[in-house]
Amino acid sequence: MFESDKIMFEIYRDRHYNEKFHVVYYTELNENNKHVEINRALAGESYFDGFIRDFRKEEAKQIIEDIVKQLNEGVQIDKAQIIEKIKEHIPQ
Repeated sequence: MFESDKIMFEIYRDRHYNEKFHVVYYTELNENNKHVEINRALAGESYFDGFIRDFRKEEAKQIIEDIVKQLNEGVQIDKAQIIEKIKEHIPQ
C-alpha cells in the first residue's frame, strides 16, 4: 500500500462553540480549505484519529459520519468500538 492509498482523518470535539463532534479528512483538504479546517481541528479536542483505505472510502466515510452523528446524539462510543466499526477500512 502506498501513502497515497490511504486517507488520514480525525474525529474531534469543538471545545469552544457548540461542543459537537466533527470529522476532518486531512489528506483530502485543498489549498482553499486546509488552513481553516486544520485550525478548527487543532482548537478542538481530539477524540480519535487514524487512516482509512482509499479503496471503498465512501463506505468508510459513511460509517465515520454515522459515528459522529451518534456521538452528537449522546451515544457513548469508545475507541475500541470505532476500530471495530471501521476495521474493514483500516490499512494493514
